[in-house]
Amino acid sequence: MDQLSVAFSEFVNAGLQIMAAVFICAIGLLILWVVVSYVLDVTQTQQAIRRNYPVIGRFRYVFEHLGEFFRQYFFAMDREELPFNRAQRSWVYRAAKNVDSTVAFGSTDNIHGSGRTIFVNCTFPTLGEDAVPPQPVTIGTRCKHPYTTASIFNISGMSFGALSKPAVLALSMGAKEADCWMNTGEGGLSPYHLEGGADIVFQIGTAKNGVSDLDGNLSDEKLLEVSAHPAVKMFEIKMSQGAKPGKGGMLPAEKVTAEIAAIRGVRTGENAFSPNRHVDINSFEDLLDMINRIRDVTGKPVGFKMVVGAPEQIDDLCTAIIMRDIASAPDFITIDGAEGGTGAAPMALIDSVGMSLRESLPILVDKLKQYGLRDRIKIVASGKLVTPSAVAWALCAGADFIVSARGFMFSLGCIQALQCNKNTCPTGITTHDPKLQRGLHPMEKSVRVTSYVNNMVNEVGVIAHSCGVTSPRELNRSHARVVTGNGRTIGLNELFPEAEPKQ
Repeated sequence: MDQLSVAFSEFVNAGLQIMAAVFICAIGLLILWVVVSYVLDVTQTQQAIRRNYPVIGRFRYVFEHLGEFFRQYFFAMDREELPFNRAQRSWVYRAAKNVDSTVAFGSTDNIHGSGRTIFVNCTFPTLGEDAVPPQPVTIGTRCKHPYTTASIFNISGMSFGALSKPAVLALSMGAKEADCWMNTGEGGLSPYHLEGGADIVFQIGTAKNGVSDLDGNLSDEKLLEVSAHPAVKMFEIKMSQGAKPGKGGMLPAEKVTAEIAAIRGVRTGENAFSPNRHVDINSFEDLLDMINRIRDVTGKPVGFKMVVGAPEQIDDLCTAIIMRDIASAPDFITIDGAEGGTGAAPMALIDSVGMSLRESLPILVDKLKQYGLRDRIKIVASGKLVTPSAVAWALCAGADFIVSARGFMFSLGCIQALQCNKNTCPTGITTHDPKLQRGLHPMEKSVRVTSYVNNMVNEVGVIAHSCGVTSPRELNRSHARVVTGNGRTIGLNELFPEAEPKQ
């Protein structure tokens, strides 16, 4: 027994000696780091803070970096953060997890805030037993293979490459269960888009990934290969997007794996660039040429995505269609507002270029009516529409469908870490690091995607019933009012009155 006690005592002493040695080494390394940092800081000339406050000044940059992560949890109020505040993110999280999304005590929003939408409740709202689900809408009635869907809320363009494999798979599986469509983004059609079984909208970006020949030109053969998949329901030509109108894109080299390179038709391990516009589209006439070419080859509905810079641009488009033939018109237009997001874009474009969806959507609807094209062309609204009130507003303004990208990223677990343009997304959504992707389980997250769609449609329906209509698609401008600068409201139908048809 004494020998055991002695052995244990020696073991403890040895452990303490090792810990002491490690502690001394750590202190020594810390002192060495302080000394080296001090010398480097006082001798460098690039940063005044470090030169004037050696060592301590370094923490300023650490805190600046960490601030964007801690701000949303500890310092920001529910409604004050951008691009999405805590209240918006929390609603999406709860909807995706299919848990109670009710709130208590009262609204944290500023109901008197200029620009805010107030819905016009009816004295005798629609009874639950009288409510009906959204009715089907057909896109491309003149096509060989038109697309009919009842879904009002769908997944916007996010490419495989910008998103990880498990993220794409989860979105596709969730969209299949929710019976909504999924846009591929400009990165081409991956096996994971198809594996989940969702209806697919194939986006043709300026680099024409997945549908170009070896010289980068649009290929009829590749278009036929893509359209041969029954899941591919429509084609969308991306002219511009809200966060960076007039700017191309780049997938960083660290994200261009061999698999992604094969799907896109680019070189592995090199930056994958997209031009700032289609080099073969120089006018609306050229755009109509491409739309009709793709529609003739595939037999499926074709539209385009754009950001409106000025209302006259829509006049030019409509004039070009009328001059040619109404049959040549796009089957749909996806209109993106300046509120739109992206993985990476210059701040000048994100902040200051393009019209807001709040203004451009009603204008587009009215212009199409003026030229007699509204029944021919369906409208898809995009741009920060992640909550029921935002989606209901878009329906009131005249949209046929709503798409969201960042809302679905939140449904997958995005924490707005602002790492989309790097390969370090902590939730595994926008990274190709296997260690980080491991945290995103496609089967588990697909359920959240489905729940997000279902709860969105349900709560938009609640707004519609409060307004006295039986279905979300019956909402119109008379059902919404906008708060003006003096705190009073004006009807959306007064703010954007219907214009007379052109003679």
